[in-house]
Parts: sequence; C-alpha cells; structure tokens
Amino acid sequence: HSLDDEPIASASAHRHDPARSVSCPHQLPPHHHHSRGGESVYLHAASFGGGGAVTLERAVATSEHGGAGGRGALPEFVGAGGGEGIFRVPLRAAMHPGRPPALEVRPHPPRETQVCSFLRTLACEPQLRQLWTGAESGVRVWGLDELFAGSVAGARRGDEETAPFTESVPAPPALCVALDSANKLVWTGHKDGRIRSWRMDLATTPAAAADGGENAPMFKEALSWQAHSRTPVLSMVVTSYGEIWSGTEGGVIKAWPWDVIAKSLSLTPEEKYMASCLVENAYIDLRNYVTVGTMFSLPTTDVKHMLADHCRAKVWSLTSMTFALWDARTRELLKVFGMDGQVESARLEPLVMPEQFIEEEIKVKPTKKEKNQGSVTFLKKSWNALIGAGGAVRRVATKGTFVEDNRRTETVAQAMDGAIWSGCTDGSIIMWDGNGNWLKEFSYHNSSVQCIKALGGKVWVGYASGTVQVMDVEGNPLGGWTGHSCPVIQMAIGGSYIFTLAHHGGIRGWPLTSPGPLDDILRTELAKRELSYTRVENIKMLVGTWNVAQEKASPESLWSWLGTASSDVGLVVVGLQEVEMGAGVLAMAAAKESVGLEGSANGQWWIDNIGKALDEGISFHRVGSRQLAGLLIAAWARTDLKPHIGDVDAAAVPCGFGRAIGNKGGVGLKMRVYDRRICFVNNHFAAHLENVTRRNADFDHIYRTMNFNKSHGSAASDTSVQLHKAVNANGNQPDEDRPELAEADMVVFLGDFNYRLYGITYDEARDMVSQRSFDWLRERDQLRAEMKAGNVFQGMREGFIRFPPTYKFQRHQPGLAGYDSGEKKRIPAWCDRIVYRDSRSETIRECSLVCPVVAAITSYEACMDVTDSDHKPVNCTFSVDLARVNELIRRQEYGKIIESNEKLHCLLQESHHVPDTIISTNNIILENEETVVLRITNNCGSKKSAFEILCEGQSTSKQDGTKTDFIARASFGLPHWLEVQPSIGLIEPGETMEVNVHHENYYTQEEFVDGVVQGGWCELTRDKEAVLLVNVTGSTSTETVTHRINVRHCCAASSPPPPVSLLAIAAPPGDAPSSEGLTERSSRKSQSNHLQRSDAHFGASEVHDLHRC
Repeated sequence: HSLDDEPIASASAHRHDPARSVSCPHQLPPHHHHSRGGESVYLHAASFGGGGAVTLERAVATSEHGGAGGRGALPEFVGAGGGEGIFRVPLRAAMHPGRPPALEVRPHPPRETQVCSFLRTLACEPQLRQLWTGAESGVRVWGLDELFAGSVAGARRGDEETAPFTESVPAPPALCVALDSANKLVWTGHKDGRIRSWRMDLATTPAAAADGGENAPMFKEALSWQAHSRTPVLSMVVTSYGEIWSGTEGGVIKAWPWDVIAKSLSLTPEEKYMASCLVENAYIDLRNYVTVGTMFSLPTTDVKHMLADHCRAKVWSLTSMTFALWDARTRELLKVFGMDGQVESARLEPLVMPEQFIEEEIKVKPTKKEKNQGSVTFLKKSWNALIGAGGAVRRVATKGTFVEDNRRTETVAQAMDGAIWSGCTDGSIIMWDGNGNWLKEFSYHNSSVQCIKALGGKVWVGYASGTVQVMDVEGNPLGGWTGHSCPVIQMAIGGSYIFTLAHHGGIRGWPLTSPGPLDDILRTELAKRELSYTRVENIKMLVGTWNVAQEKASPESLWSWLGTASSDVGLVVVGLQEVEMGAGVLAMAAAKESVGLEGSANGQWWIDNIGKALDEGISFHRVGSRQLAGLLIAAWARTDLKPHIGDVDAAAVPCGFGRAIGNKGGVGLKMRVYDRRICFVNNHFAAHLENVTRRNADFDHIYRTMNFNKSHGSAASDTSVQLHKAVNANGNQPDEDRPELAEADMVVFLGDFNYRLYGITYDEARDMVSQRSFDWLRERDQLRAEMKAGNVFQGMREGFIRFPPTYKFQRHQPGLAGYDSGEKKRIPAWCDRIVYRDSRSETIRECSLVCPVVAAITSYEACMDVTDSDHKPVNCTFSVDLARVNELIRRQEYGKIIESNEKLHCLLQESHHVPDTIISTNNIILENEETVVLRITNNCGSKKSAFEILCEGQSTSKQDGTKTDFIARASFGLPHWLEVQPSIGLIEPGETMEVNVHHENYYTQEEFVDGVVQGGWCELTRDKEAVLLVNVTGSTSTETVTHRINVRHCCAASSPPPPVSLLAIAAPPGDAPSSEGLTERSSRKSQSNHLQRSDAHFGASEVHDLHRC
C-alpha cells in the first residue's frame, strides 16, 4: 500500500480563478465506474441516478451532459482487471497513516526551479532557534519561532508555500557547514575552496525577516578566506579545542588555529582583506604531522567526511573506504584503518576515468529505407549492426575504468554514549569505539545510508530510499517511516523536531517523540481540518499520437492535427512512431542508449516544427521530451500552467528484437502537475493481425519495467548532486514490487498499438466504414476484446470511438478512398489509440485528497484530412480535476493545533522534561598536571540523561594580579591547558558518570606560515580560570539544563618549563619532530580531591527554554 507522500508547493502564488480552482467542500459531480461480473460497459462520466448497469444507448443519450470535467464529456469504455495487483489504483490520503504528521518547512519544490540553487547541507542552532541550510547559491536560515507564520512575500518560484526565511548574498555552492554557538557564527565550506562565516544575529534581524522573498535584504559574510586554492572544501569540523579543520581532494587536511581566526574577526570591515590574508597564511598542513617512518599512510583520496569526537577530543577524517583518527589537541595522526577496522585493509581508492563519448569508436552509418527487404534480411542486418555497435560501446565505456565498489562510507556521526556510527552505501551501519576499534555491524535496509543524527538515547538514520529510521544507541530499531520520495541527505535537531532535508530540496520536521501518541493526535486533528487546506484545480490536456512512417509533415497537417485543438488547453503531449527506421538507425540508437545518449536530427525536426505549430516560446513552452529510435514523445505547457508543472522525468523501454531494439517499445514522460504525478507513455506494439498475444506482452513489459530519470528536454540542474548507483529506480516507491507507472495518479497510454479488426474481410470493412457503421466494427476490434477480457490495459478507459479506422492509407490520397487498395489490401483498423487511468476506484469517484485526479474525455477524433503518412493522426482532449494540499494553510493549521490542543500540550510538556541531575562540585582547583574526578549523577528513575561539557570561556591572570576577560573559543572549545574526558555521555537512570578534568602543565605555541612551522615557544602556564558548562538534555527535546563549574589553576613556582629548541621547531617539515615531541608531557599524578563542593542541588544551573517549536 502506498500513498502520495510528496506534495509540492507550486501554486500558492497562483491566483485562484473560480472557473479554474475551487476549494472543498464544493463537491464535484461523481464519476461512476460501472462494472458487473467482470463485463465492461460504456458509461458516461456524468452522475447517473439509480442503480443497475448503464446501457450503451443510455450512455450515448446522456453524453451531452457535462461531468466533472465540464460539458460535452464523452462516454467511456472501461477495461476489466483494474482493481487487482499492480493494476489497482494507488491509495492516497490526506494524512499518511504510516508515518508521523510532518511539519512542512519547505515543501518539495519542482526540480526545474532549483537550477543552481539546490539545498545540500543542514544544521540547527538550538539556543538561537535557527535552521541553517547551505545551497548551491549561498545559505538560508529559518527561525524556528516563525515556522507557523505566513508565506514569504514575493517568493521566487518553488518557495511560494515555504516557511519565512532569509538568505545570504549569492555565494558559490556550500558543501559543508559547522556551527559556532559561542561566537554566534555559522561556518560554511564552499566549492570555490573558500571558508565563509555568517553572523547568526544578522541573519534573522527584524528588517531581514519582514518581507522575505526576492526583495528582502540579504545578509553578508563576516569573514572568509581561501582555504584551498584549486579544490573545494568537501568537509569541515570545529574540534574540541576550537580549531577549524577542513578536508578537500587528494587527502589534504588543513587546520586553522582559533587565535588567528579570533584576531581576524576582531578587525573592522575596512580591514576585511587584511583579515582574510591573516588567516590564509596561518593554516597548518596536517600532512606535516604524519611523522617519517610511521606505520600509517595518510590516504590521498578525497576527504569527504569529518567528525569531531568531543567525547575524547579526537577528529575522524574519512574517505570513501578509509578512516584516519587524529588527536585534536596535538594534531597527531593516531591511526589509519579500513572499513573492517583493520590497519592493513586501508587502501587507496581507484580513480574513475572521465566518461568518453561513443562517437570516438562507433562508425555506423544510417542506411536508407529498405522498403523491398524481407523481414528476415532486415532482422539479420539489424542484429549484426547492433552486435558490432554494442561491442564498440562496451570498449569505449570500460576503457581505462575500474569496477566501482558498492560498499563505501556515506556518513559518520557520534551517538551520545560516545560510540561512532558510520553508514555505508549497502545499507549497513558500523559502530566503532573512540579508538577506532570495530564494535559491531548491522543492517535493516539495503538502501544506502545517507545521514545519521543523535540526541540523548536515540539515533535517527536517513536512507537513500527516503526512509527515516529511529534506533536506540545499541542499534535496536524503535520505529521508522517513509520521510520523502527521494534520498534523505541531511538531518538536524532543533526544538522538538528532527528536520530532514531531501535530495529534491524539501525540508520536513518530525516530532522527536515519533512514533508515539503525539502523532495520533496530530493526525486526527489535521484530518478534521482537511477541507481548509484542500484545493481542486482544473486543467485541459491535449494528447496526440501519429505514426509518421518516416515522413515529415507539412505545416498545414500539423495545424490540422494540433493547432485548432490546442487553442484552449494548458498541456499538449505528442507521441510519434516511426520517426526514422532502418538497421543502421536502430543499431546506432541502441548503442547510444547503452551510454546514456539519445535523440536524432529527425527527432529534433519534429520537436521544432510541432513547437512552431504551438507558438512555442510565447503561448507554449516545452517541458520535456524523449526519443528511442523511431519513438518520440514531447510535452508543451501553456505559459500560465508551466509554473505548476515540474519534476519532468523520461523513460524508454525497447521491445523489439529480444527486448533490445527500439523499433517497437515505449517512451514516457512523468511530471508533477499541481502536485500530482501524471505519466504519458507513447507506444508502438508488435504488428500483424495474428500477433495479439505479442502486443499484450509488449504492454505488460513496458508497464512493469518503465523506470523514469531526468528528461532530455527538461531544465533540470546539471549541478545537482548525483546519487550513488546503489539508489535504484524503486528508491522513491513505498512498495518496491509495484512499477512506477502503477504509483502515478494518472497514466495515459497513446500510440500505434497495432490492434486490428478480426473476423472481417477487407471489402466488408470498407463497406462498413463508408456507411459509418462503427458500432458493428467495434465489436470486431481486437483491443476492445482484449480489454474486456482483462488481458491488456487493465482497468483503463477509452473514449467512445466515432471516427473511421486510421490505418492503412495510401499517402496523399484524401478521403476514405485512400484506404490501402494495393496487393496486400490491409484491412482497415483502429491501430492508433489513446487510453488512460485516473484515481477513481470502485468505491471512490469524487475528486478529493483520497481520489486526487479525476479526468473526463471531452473529444476523441482523427484528422482524416491529413495524408502525409499511411496512418491518420489522432488526438484526445481531457478535462482533469486535481486535488492538492495548500501546504501554507496546512502548516498554519498545524501550529494552531499545537497551541490549542490541551492533550497535545501536556504531551509536549512531558517530552520537554530534562532528567534531574546532580554534579559533585561547582568549583575545581587544579595544580600542575593534576587530574580531578567530576561526578555527574542522574537522579531520574526512569529516563536516561545525556550531558555535554563545553568551555564558556577562559581568563588568564596578569603579572599585576588582574585577570583578562573571559574569552570563548569556537564552539565553546576547551583551552589547550585543560582536558575533559569524557566530555559527552549518556547516564542510565540512577547511575553516576565520572569525568576526568586534567591540567596540562606545559604546551607549545607555534607560528605557522603557509602550513609550515616558522617558530615556536614553550609557555609556562600562568594562573588561569575557565568556566565549564555541563549541558544536560533528554531524548525528546533540545531543552537543556546547564550546570556551571569554575575551574581554576594555580601555577606552582617549582615547575620550570623544559628547554625547547627554536631551531628544531623552525626546521623544514621533513626534518621537524612531531608535535608531541615538542610537547613535554609528564605522567599524570594520582587523582586529586581538590574540590569545592556545592551545597545547592542546582547551584549554578540555567534552564534554556528551547521547546517552543
């Protein structure tokens, strides 16, 4: 069972003309589907009163009465077998029963609107309640307190129903993001190799948030510098000691000392260039810290992920297949190992050669039309040409490449118990301890793991299939749901929600308590308000099919076929067959398909000339096309409808010669129209009177195997992130056993189906046609008989045929006298047809969120005056009602429910509860190299408590006895003279966690220029004081209780520093000793009890109110 889980925002800016758009509860006349005992009958789309079967005569008599699609709707023939298996109508609902009600922060935007502006990173700052995203065009920020407000005024297309946000000035694509809550900065790494910072307080000023949209003020970067000269910043972290580390291509990792960054931030805006140069020249090349003779070899492939292990003050850097573990304080490389945890398995990743084009080797020239060839000769030549071209394609496609490993690391995160989780492309999750030792591996999905996020005792995992899974810290599943229709690429936690960013750019918020009773309340209350956020749109569509027999049409023929009929429609879809044929053409087409190429000069001629007939560029705009050998499908949208059409994908399925050649088969387009999926498939089935079973098999093969990807003619972004090959075509389907076409809200099949008239002679057919006795001919129509038996187009509908058979004619012979009178005298037949299926079922026929697409045929005719081909073109016009969700109104209703529902309010208050904790002291006095044990006790008897220890700032005593101001390092990092381990942890109910607070007596200060040590000094630690923050949270909210601890160091006069050679420090990197060699580190003294205990239960605690969202 599946539901429409991905409505998009595209129409809030559209002015709802009452003639085009209505809101429920204005109900539309029902569309009846009458079927008795498996027998299909003609029926009218209008509402019939009474019971019983509708006779053909009654249907014809009532055909002049308008149905939901408007006046003049035609009666329809409905095939049998539509309510079973893959042919049943997909289930839809206003609220997805299989997942928590989502808070739509940014509804799924049409892909075409995201060119060069896709969102790729996500981070949340819980104290300031901000949600940050890195985009291909800069950064955006949402205020969590404004999520339930109105829309963004003047928003660009794709953001009409997005929650209010502000954005930065244009910037190159942001690939990674790190938060610095201490200095209220957001650090982003960009494709141009620069690191940029953005001030959180400027991002959500009242002036910036007032208007939003394209005219809103944009905030500017605070500090930026060129981190990597010619390569992008692929990954970035802020370490436990406040340093910024960045990774890029070739295994390069650089560190940026906080002291230099802080000095640059203190400069005035006029000194921006000086500040940038100061940081650029002060980087530390960590390759110089890999000592000569070490047993570890630093990987030289791209550093795609980095993780700051704040529990043990370490840093993890990851390539696709190797891990490197660093000491955050000394910057020492500790270990390099592979995905199995073994040091010897760490290996370099193979490079993939650039894709080469097929034209370099394939030299197959199209042959002329072989009219006089027998079918055997044609088959032989086509097969030989295909084999030769296929061999060349394989040689080109595999030249110089390596086989790609399907097991690679895609993400890494740290759970609150200190364990490291890494996710792989095969769906497995590996748990590691802090020293890089393999703990265990488990898997619940075969889809690639894209992101992992943790809070308290819970861990959330996002998959390429769109699934969101909740686990405990041991890896046991607690729940899961389909979050998006495409990969979940990033997650962030803020307030009471975990936010997920989908590959298409949509952002959803899910309650941290999900799955749970809060979901049931929200689902019930939102269902009650369904009518308030439901909108019904109406569009007119023109669908045309023509077998052009390798000919080119005159402008007059195109106008006769499409020009007049398209005058009052919003969407035109055209399918052509036999655009070009011949052994060489088919072989070349098959070879191109194997390397992802398609199209031809003839196909482009047809697209261009049909566009001219439709006044393309002014009245209509092409939205997509796809060609497979002689098959071509293309779609155009009227100017006012185009903004509401998006995510256009294309597909092709060959059915000829072993299901490999495109002389027979299907090409399709899938698109979202007013948030609903509509598919159009142009087909050419097997020919000849006797091949009925083969034609049925062609349809079944196309229906089951057609998988869509980016359309050749669409405006999709070329800069969007490519998914790993493990993401299959079923990744966005709730049920992988159901084909993509089965999940569409509406499917239209058109083309040369090649079904003939049986049990009739050529002369009898001609006589019946001349007498317009179409009723008698329809009884001998193979397609009607097969649909009635449920053998093909199961459950689909066709309009009442009132035009003569469209095959076979002599070219340029007008009128019915043009039927084939040659030697073969082929019996006239309705080969060219258009059938469809919408959302109606046996029990639901009215347009609603449960039955979102209801269509009616308003005309179905052939252009008998067109003589360019041996087939006549056919067109069919539809009036289609589409029900959609107005996400802006729904989000506002969501907020009203949270504010007004008392039961929900009680559940939220309960989820915001922070377990009661006690710390053993508020004051710690350290002597040189001393370790003190801090004890944190969880007094709660039922819930785990999570803690994180940060440094609010440090102060140094001056020689005159005064103290400097308290200064915070990046992300509340620790000073180098202080070590706290573990600095994060998870405490069981009633248990106590011991934390070692250690003083490091001597440490080396170094000066770097262009990554090389230029000088250094060993500094005796003076009396210093630091304020530690022990932040305690639960598992269902970011609400925090903070304990403050004053840590004071009294310098002992009897501990002189050891001598340090400046010449050794300033030596070249190859001869320089390692950092730990410069840092004299004495053995730690026995643990001390120099504690100043607090009398109060929460003596220095602060409660941060973070539960408002």
